Parts: sequence; structure tokens; C-alpha cells
Amino acid sequence: MIQFRNAADRGHADRGWLEARHTFSFSDYHDPEWMGYSSLRVINEDRVVPGAGFPPHGHRDMEIITYVLEGQLQHRDSTGGGAVLPHGELQVMTAGRGIRHSEYNASPSEPVHLLQIWIQPNQVGVDPGYQQQPLDAAALRQGWSRVVGPVGGGAPFSIHADAALDIAWPKAGISLSRTLQPGRRYFLHVARGAVELLGRDLPAGDAAMLEQEVTLDLKVLDEAELLLFELP
Repeated sequence: MIQFRNAADRGHADRGWLEARHTFSFSDYHDPEWMGYSSLRVINEDRVVPGAGFPPHGHRDMEIITYVLEGQLQHRDSTGGGAVLPHGELQVMTAGRGIRHSEYNASPSEPVHLLQIWIQPNQVGVDPGYQQQPLDAAALRQGWSRVVGPVGGGAPFSIHADAALDIAWPKAGISLSRTLQPGRRYFLHVARGAVELLGRDLPAGDAAMLEQEVTLDLKVLDEAELLLFELP
């Protein structure tokens, strides 16, 4: 079974300094049909004007993944973590029993375009934590690469959740296939470019949810950046 989520149907917020698209209910956008998918609770696509951002605020018991598409994001948090996050690196923050952080556009002249993703953990009250490192661009251009996985599973980034994230940066014109595990659910988000799935074009911002499927077979229409979540 495959269900699609069109980019144009997502929630929208325009606060002047921030333009956001919400795949699932978030803040002032509420749709009872779109409260999340399995343990995937938030995918926000944010565009922040130069110099603006989110002042210090708190989270708890959530695994938070930040993926920058363009520009640079300045991050600081109460664990002592802090760095500028550019495209090509990934940041994972474990809110655990409580964390405070701020996020600002690091540029005085260029906007920043990013995805912020929340995954519900299967352990609560853990120590908060912060991870950031470059992605293996060469591996991503070859196909799907596991970048986030459960603690102890060997992925470069670990989370306290029964969930994983694979990323691929395929070139236009190729076919991309991925075997899906029985009993698992999958959420595909097209972050950049466009792909074709079952004869349907999925441009940037579109998504597909897959249950009880054996394979994910994509034709890459435009050079793409793809995020595939494996969920319980």
C-alpha cells in the first residue's frame, strides 16, 4: 500500500522572518488526518531570512534531526553543543529529559533552507545529547546510505528510537531500488529534485508512505536528495 502527500497540501506558515511548510500538524497548523506517521512526528521545511532564527527554547523526549539544504544554520544548546551546520552535514539532537537550544541563520545576507525532523523515542528521560558531522557524499551519490539508526546499531548517528534514516543523492536518469523489510513502514521525502514512483512524478516537497511493500523502485527525473525513514 502506498499513500502520497503532495507538497502543496502541507500546512503553511509565513511569519515574515520564517516561511514554513508542515508535513504534519505543528504549531498553528492542525489536521487530524496528518498528526504523524508511525513514530515520525514532524517534518518542517523552513526558510529563514538572514540574521533571524529561533531564540532559546526547550524540548524533551524527542529525537530531532536537522538537515540543511541551502545556507548555514548556527546552533547552540544547553549541553554545550554548538556549531554552524551547512549543507552536507547532519545534526541530531537527543532532547531526553530536557534540553534548550537556539537556531539562527548564520549569514547576514543569505537565507537558510532546512528540514527539521522529529522522531518519537522509545526511551524517555535519557541524557540529552548533540551529534554533528559531515555526511559521506560519495556514498550518498552511489545510492541509499544508512545515516541514522538506533543506539548500538552502527549507524554514524544514533537515536533512542526504533527508527532509521537512509539518504541518497542520485543523479538524473538513473533507477534507484531499495528492498524493504517485512513488517516495517517507510516514509519517503523528496528534499530536492524529482523522482517517479509507480508512474507518478514526485517533485521536491512531495512524500510517499509505504506499508506492506517489498521494494521501493524510483526513476530519478532530476538530480535529487532523498530521505527514507524506516519506522515500526
